[in-house]
Amino acid sequence: MKLKQRVVLLAILLVIFIFTKVFLIDNLDTSAANREDQRAFHRMMASLRVELDPRLDHTLQSPWEIAAQWVVPREVYPEETPELGAVMHAMATKKIMKADVGYKGTQLKALLILEGGQKVVFKPKRYARDYIVEGEPYAGYDRHNAEVAAFHLDRILGFRRAPLVVGRFVNLRMEIKPVATEQLLSTFLTLGNSTCFYGKCYYCRETEPACADGDTMEGSVTLWLPDAWPLQKHRHPWGRTYREGKLARWEYDESYCDAVKKTSPYDSGPRLLDIIDTAIFDYLIGNADRHHYESFQDDEGASMLILLDNAKSIRVSTWNRLNYLKNGVLKSALKTAMSHDPISPVLSDPHLDAMDQRLLSILATVKQCTDQFGPDIVLVEDRMTLSHL
Repeated sequence: MKLKQRVVLLAILLVIFIFTKVFLIDNLDTSAANREDQRAFHRMMASLRVELDPRLDHTLQSPWEIAAQWVVPREVYPEETPELGAVMHAMATKKIMKADVGYKGTQLKALLILEGGQKVVFKPKRYARDYIVEGEPYAGYDRHNAEVAAFHLDRILGFRRAPLVVGRFVNLRMEIKPVATEQLLSTFLTLGNSTCFYGKCYYCRETEPACADGDTMEGSVTLWLPDAWPLQKHRHPWGRTYREGKLARWEYDESYCDAVKKTSPYDSGPRLLDIIDTAIFDYLIGNADRHHYESFQDDEGASMLILLDNAKSIRVSTWNRLNYLKNGVLKSALKTAMSHDPISPVLSDPHLDAMDQRLLSILATVKQCTDQFGPDIVLVEDRMTLSHL
């Protein structure tokens, strides 16, 4: 064989070797990542059931101190939380020291200070468990039980971006009114034998109060994030206009997504993928009203999108987790996760069945995208080595 032919042959073999090696490494990396996703899923399933137990035998810290230490830029609570039951028990039982109107917003809520100085947000029950709100997805009042379910869905999806939520029964006459501010107290009234209040908010009306069963009101309490982690609000790039007959740009402009991807903070870092995770989360819980979102301040797009008041490519880890939850696993996991909540059963079977159906719609939509554009375009490998975790 001539020297020139030998050189050409060696060059071809070298190219084949390099491509084979790269292909094998990529496959090994992908397989390792998928195995880790599967292990994380099994760990989550094994720790789903949370028993509300006040004991904290291994530490002298208060439950509030423990929960505050959990918060880091990319998660509100860690994957392994043996103290979660104790923190949620404290949220559901600690004495209410002060009650005030809720922070500004559109829906009725109250701000409570629990023993030990911890702030929580109380949302009252408005609907029976099996009630289905008709009309637009954003119609009706906030559902307190949806807040509880959304927190556990956040755990199941492995996002860990939603503040802790637990159900609680409060006696309005004995626990709230004696410690209420004048501003909150002025919104109390009695209808029949029931104590009611309507609070202060954009849509709060004296004619539409939330009423207890006698004096006892069911609701949800959401743990206030530590003051050391102040929030900043952002306009959601795929939000509605809230003007009748006026479309948002994303509803008519095919180039809008490309424009968003060139705009900070979506042009780098995890924020755009967080938006997509949130879209999936919102679709599963039926939330069509996330017009804004929050992140930690001064994060330059690096911190997570925080799932308060519970939406291109998709994370591989999210895609894997969604596939693990099909065939009724999501419904079963939610039932297990919420079984020890004080207001259990949190969701009715029709609501759980609807979430299973929505999951199938998500999987079908992503599958359609991968078939059209290929998995390498649609599915983004997202594992990041974060020094702060």
